[in-house]
Amino acid sequence: MTDLSKLKNSSYIRTKVQRVGRGPGSGRGKTSCRGQKGAKSRSGYKRRYGYEGGQFRLFAKLPNRGFTRGRHLRPVYTLNLGQLGRFFKDDEIVSLEILQERGIAPATAIGGLKILAKGDLKIKPKKIIAQAISAAAIKELEKNKISFEILVTHPKTVETV
Repeated sequence: MTDLSKLKNSSYIRTKVQRVGRGPGSGRGKTSCRGQKGAKSRSGYKRRYGYEGGQFRLFAKLPNRGFTRGRHLRPVYTLNLGQLGRFFKDDEIVSLEILQERGIAPATAIGGLKILAKGDLKIKPKKIIAQAISAAAIKELEKNKISFEILVTHPKTVETV
């Protein structure tokens, strides 16, 4: 028969934690493997990306080249067909200007209005004027016999707001 004092916890294995900075008897020596002097030996040291020890950094020497499309993107306000019922009634014209007048669309949406097909169309607007309409939304509008007009602004410069 066993005693309670002889029972062992076998559910986990304890691994010895290496204690750093605890003197010569710790197994890591007096300076804890940090060397004698300098920034790396001090507490709070952080190695910065690209730092080369006082030498001019490589990424700073390289020229700024290349192209990014980010400066040419024009923000677009997107609106789902299911959301039209929240902002419009039957026989109204849907356009970005009207949305901006009502304080719904931001003035920063210089790319225009894009209509997407998510949701059910609960109202029947007179006409939808937008810079872009998704293919699924066009099918839904044609099915419900709602007229729409796609204004051409600037091709392929679309980013949703």
